[in-house]
Amino acid sequence: QSEVEELSAGIEKKTAESTQLAEEITELSDAIAQLRKERAEATSLRQQEKATNEQTMADAKAAQVAVQRATKVLKQFYAKASGDASLLQNGGRLNDEMAQAAQAPYTGMQSEHGGVVGFLEVILSDFARLEAETSSAEDAAASAYEKFMDESEEDIAVKTTATEHKTSKREQTEAAIASEKKELDLTQQELDAALAYYDKLKPECVDHGLSYEERVRMREEEIQSLKEALRILNGEDTLV
Repeated sequence: QSEVEELSAGIEKKTAESTQLAEEITELSDAIAQLRKERAEATSLRQQEKATNEQTMADAKAAQVAVQRATKVLKQFYAKASGDASLLQNGGRLNDEMAQAAQAPYTGMQSEHGGVVGFLEVILSDFARLEAETSSAEDAAASAYEKFMDESEEDIAVKTTATEHKTSKREQTEAAIASEKKELDLTQQELDAALAYYDKLKPECVDHGLSYEERVRMREEEIQSLKEALRILNGEDTLV
């Protein structure tokens, strides 16, 4: 019976371990699924963000070209209208001034050139700044995305390995439980057979109300009587 109790305790312990492993496997699987979902969402968002940034930079570049052309045409018009031929001879100066305007802080309608030309140069500066800031934001977003994807991929790999390990361990535990249950059934059958035999013999002892010592004594007396009867039958003197 102690063997049955030991097997039962072992089965109970392994069953608890198997249940705990199953819960941990479920938690890991859910975590992996969540990470994959977040990766998919991050990829979708990154693609949209990248497309928006690229379009913004392309528009800013195109706008700068358009503003530069408009400014050039307008300055040429003003030069002809005022008879200032020196402005046409210093085409390189325009590019230098535009480059300086791109680095200058936003000043609204205020410009050293004044009027429409100054306004165009402020717009040119704004578009140049927009392109630069968008490019910087795109680089930062791309870097953050790559970092997240690398870290999440590593996290998934670690959790997947842990899941495989725990799954294998749970399978081994379940196999051990099945083996011990089979052994327990056989042991229980043997115990039941022994108890049945004991129950069969027990009434005989109880009905006679005799202890083991009394039954041994009666058996010895019976043997002694048989010996004496045998001597009488052989004609031997029974007197001592």
